[in-house]
Amino acid sequence: MNPHAPKLRTPLDRLRQVLMFEIGGLLLITPPFVWLSGVPPLDSFGLLAVMALIAAIWNALYNTTFDWIEGRLTGRAADRRPTSLRVAQAIGFEGGLLSISLPVVMTWTGMGWLQALLADIGLAVAYVAYAYVFNLGYDRVFPITQNV
Repeated sequence: MNPHAPKLRTPLDRLRQVLMFEIGGLLLITPPFVWLSGVPPLDSFGLLAVMALIAAIWNALYNTTFDWIEGRLTGRAADRRPTSLRVAQAIGFEGGLLSISLPVVMTWTGMGWLQALLADIGLAVAYVAYAYVFNLGYDRVFPITQNV
């Protein structure tokens, strides 16, 4: 453990990050979900909005914990994270979210567990790519050093 842990994002900065991520994801992912799943647009939007709320809570908990652990172990700030660790972070986030969201997808859509699992995995794959690009961009536009 590194005694010189780097500065973390402020709670206000983390809130901005989570809100921007979830709103952007909702706008980008809902149309393809409607088209691929056959779930009506209003139902799809409602489901993905509920999942965005779940994901927002998970995002704040997971990413703050991830940043804290990484900072303590490496002494590196989150905006200096290498690509391999960014990929691991995104996959870990989506894996945890999948275990939380599968029952919601099944209940909301009436899909069987296998169909809901495939739909949820499709959403997870889309969000892994989105999370990687979003977080990389967010770190470049809002570096932690600006949060003095």
